Amino acid sequence: MLDLNTGVHKLERCASVLKAIAHPIRIAIIELLEKHEKLSVSEIHEQLNLEQAVASHHLGILKNKGVLVSYREGKNMLYELKHRQITQIIEIMERCSTV
Repeated sequence: MLDLNTGVHKLERCASVLKAIAHPIRIAIIELLEKHEKLSVSEIHEQLNLEQAVASHHLGILKNKGVLVSYREGKNMLYELKHRQITQIIEIMERCSTV
């Protein structure tokens, strides 16, 4: 049975993360960062063939929801996965979506 205080809060956090990753571009960013560990906005937009503004928009959403962390290295802002296990959610969803 759910403890209404901690249970609801936990469910809301989980739903927030799922909403954050629920977009094809954001899934692609997560998968790219899984392979490369850390990348700049420029590297992400080039590798995914996106406009830089689009990449920045989606990176901001992922960062604000706690999926990514960022830090400055010289002139570049680098992004990396906060918890690498997030990729397991995507892998499970891919398995569940195959018929």
